[in-house]
Amino acid sequence: MTAPSAVPLPYRVVSHRDETDDTATIVLEPAGAPLPPFAPGQFAMVYAFGVGDVPLSVCGIDGNRLTHTVRAVGAISSALRALRPGDCVGVRGPFGTGWGLPEAAGDDLLVVAGGIGLAPLRPLVLAALATPERYGRLNVLVGAREPGDLLYPAELTGWQADARVLTTVDRADERWQGDVGVVTTLLDRASFDPHSATAFVCGPEPMIRATADDLVQRGVQPDRIRVSLERTMHCGTGHCGHCQLGPLLLCRDGPVVTWTRARSLLLVREL
Repeated sequence: MTAPSAVPLPYRVVSHRDETDDTATIVLEPAGAPLPPFAPGQFAMVYAFGVGDVPLSVCGIDGNRLTHTVRAVGAISSALRALRPGDCVGVRGPFGTGWGLPEAAGDDLLVVAGGIGLAPLRPLVLAALATPERYGRLNVLVGAREPGDLLYPAELTGWQADARVLTTVDRADERWQGDVGVVTTLLDRASFDPHSATAFVCGPEPMIRATADDLVQRGVQPDRIRVSLERTMHCGTGHCGHCQLGPLLLCRDGPVVTWTRARSLLLVREL
């Protein structure tokens, strides 16, 4: 694996698209030397000049261009969400473990996302769609709080040509014609053989636990369930310890780990 950049490199915003009221997708291109290549599932530390940096999952990889979907939840993410074409940021990376999609060759694929958890899963879906002959059936199951929070709605519709795409929301009014309920309720309608399937799960921690436990009960092996975990990350290099989860430093040993490794760690309540 190529070593990540130790210092932020300048990247320029080339496009901005609002996704929801508090979430936007920005595309960055290097203003000078590019960072090493990213793999689906890895993340970057993105620095808003004069404000600070935060970890952002890469939701699109196109040559040296990086795509990030960012939700405004604090000062730094709000500054990044407000960026417009021509603005510059600093980017470090790539950091962390990837989804390891090539290792699932021949398997049915289950992609299960909750909320903004669809962002780090998007490049995996695009890679699977680009090489359908390598994999079995592709299922993309997406949950959100309400219809207006669903990310990439046009893409979800487009993916239906080559994948089983199902969506659900926690709450909606009468204008919503789709499913209402937690994302695990969609598993009954997914098309997969549990004995030859690999699952990729990202979203809020309770959703990850419920989904992984449900899949294990259906016969999917825990070491073939890969989850992306989140803890506060400051350095991105495993030195500061802010992202520690038991024996793991998630910026280095994660964020993607198998359910075999994650399950017992998530049973310990954080203080």
